[in-house]
Order: sequence, then structure tokens, then C-alpha cells
Amino acid sequence: MTFIDQQIIETVAGEHAPYTDAHIAAYPVEYIAGIDLYNAGEFHAAHDAWEERWMGEVSAQEKLFLQAMIQSAVAFHHLEIGRPGAARQMYTRAKEKFARLGTNIFMSLDLEDYQQQLDTALSWLLTVPDPRELSQPDLPPPKIKLLPELSDFD
Repeated sequence: MTFIDQQIIETVAGEHAPYTDAHIAAYPVEYIAGIDLYNAGEFHAAHDAWEERWMGEVSAQEKLFLQAMIQSAVAFHHLEIGRPGAARQMYTRAKEKFARLGTNIFMSLDLEDYQQQLDTALSWLLTVPDPRELSQPDLPPPKIKLLPELSDFD
């Protein structure tokens, strides 16, 4: 498929692809698969894809990043099954791990943008001592879209 064909497909679909062929070549297949699953709303499956990579031989930084991504996906899974308290725990743990990474971009993901999207979708969980007291607002989960530039991750 040519670049122009890809652009036509993206325009017809009404959105841009979350990553490029260069990302596919540069990053582990589990990371890319997790992005596809997450963006499709398959949060538990995204967790499984990222966890497969996380359990392998990866650097400490990549392990921390993947764990944060896994926990953010699991937060949405817990909301789907009616467990807002567990969702809040996963959300706060993910935020803590993103902060420990100490970088704004990892594996071409703009972490500031992603965390802003997370906060928009999940910060309501932190507004009361027990989030079961609240009705879940109709807020969309983040959409993962990688930056064009490739970044080191080992």
C-alpha cells in the first residue's frame, strides 16, 4: 500500500492511524497489538498483550512504562464490570508509574497528552471517598496515537 493509499483510507475512515509502518518495524508486536486492542475498547485484551511483553526480558524503564499502560487499561476494564473502587486504584497506580518514568515521551507515546486524556476520563473517581456513590459519567477513554518520531525504549 502506498502512502497516498493509506492517507485515503485514513481520510475515509475519518481518523488517522495510531501508528506508522516505521512504528511497526521499530516496536515490539505486543506493544502495537495492545494499542489496537485498547483503541478498540478491548481493555482486558490490551492488558494481556502488554503483559506478555512486560513479563519478558525488558529494560526497567520499559517494564515501568508497560505496567503503567496495563494499569490504565485495567482501570477501564474495572469500570466496564462495575468496580469503580478497583478502577480508581489502577488509575492512581498508573499515574504514579508514569510520574516515576521521568520522561514526557516513551515508545513514541506523548505521555503528557495520554495522561491528560486519562485524567479527563477518570479523575471523577477521585472526587469522593467511595466512587460507588457516583454515577459513571459518559466520558470516552483515551485514544492512543503515537508521535511520528521513533524513540528509544531499551
